[in-house]
Amino acid sequence: MVMSKVVLIRCESYDIDIVRAAVKKGMDLLGGMSAFVSPDEKILLKPNWIMGAQPEKAATTHPAVLRAVAELLKETGAKMFYGDSPGFGSPESAARKTGSGPVATDLGIQLADFKTGTEVIYNEALQNKKLVIAKGVLDADGLISLPKLKTHGFLKLTGTIKNQFGCVPGMLKGEFHVKLPNPRHFAKMLVDINAYIKPRLYIMDGIVAMEGNGPMGGDPKKMNILLFSTDPVALDATVCRIINVDPTLSYTITSGMEAGLGTFQEDEITISGDPIESFIDPAFDVNRKPITPFIPGGAIRKIVNNILLPKPYIIKNDCVKCGICVQMCPVNPKAVNWHDGDKTNSPTYKYDRCIRCYCCQELCPENAIKIKLPLLRRVFT
Repeated sequence: MVMSKVVLIRCESYDIDIVRAAVKKGMDLLGGMSAFVSPDEKILLKPNWIMGAQPEKAATTHPAVLRAVAELLKETGAKMFYGDSPGFGSPESAARKTGSGPVATDLGIQLADFKTGTEVIYNEALQNKKLVIAKGVLDADGLISLPKLKTHGFLKLTGTIKNQFGCVPGMLKGEFHVKLPNPRHFAKMLVDINAYIKPRLYIMDGIVAMEGNGPMGGDPKKMNILLFSTDPVALDATVCRIINVDPTLSYTITSGMEAGLGTFQEDEITISGDPIESFIDPAFDVNRKPITPFIPGGAIRKIVNNILLPKPYIIKNDCVKCGICVQMCPVNPKAVNWHDGDKTNSPTYKYDRCIRCYCCQELCPENAIKIKLPLLRRVFT
């Protein structure tokens, strides 16, 4: 049996010299960067830019990790590009605000085209045979994924597999939430994107992770870890074990194994580098309950959804009335809006329209939107 390898390297600071040493150590345990790329190949570095956020918020891949990986990649003679399609705002703005832009300028790395999309056909898909992928991804010979260790309201975790959702350009990402409100189906779509793109390598930034109200409004949490693997399922499953989450409760993990992306079985994963026991944090703030799917349909199903499904809600004292939640709500008519027409007040929800995609919570820049369990779920789960 071929074992999947996940490398764990302790890294307690974003000091560039410390990160360089950690990245080099991790890559050496996988055979070195030259094992994954050849000279003159076009290699795309794909960080996580959920939106333009300062590195200290721990919502995006830290620029020190991007720099360390890029410097090592540069030694192979590969031609480097970088980029992501953020959930809100332009790639240029996100690059600048996250600190990745100055790193890329310093190293002479071009920003890839994440605005133009091309439809592709993937006949082996679990969920979506037609996908729209950013031109910058399709133009590359290979992709190295640089995800961030974060919680996520819709899918429990933002991991290696979900990072490639940023390969879908612009507002098209919102359409998937409307078409696939069931998180199990949404996860299969994410797996299809990964299976089509076939990233060569995954390096996760967990030096300072995000717990709680992620993936944008949670709290930074020092985890002091970088994770490396060619198997995204094994890497995400290892993260789950570190933060005391059952990997089988993550649909991206179970669907990823179903699609042949890798394995979540502990006895099929080899851990190298530092021992996993030194990183385990059972107090990490994450939802450990099973994900309850949204059930589309008529009036009865809407009532059931409202009784059972977690709801986004706005903390009025923290809301600055920026309207990003309204812009990002993918349904029509909007579930969150200024329904009374008064934009001096915070937006409000019409939950009978809400498909529980949590795009509003995901992209609120002020951490003013939280997710709460309905009373019945709190009592009986």
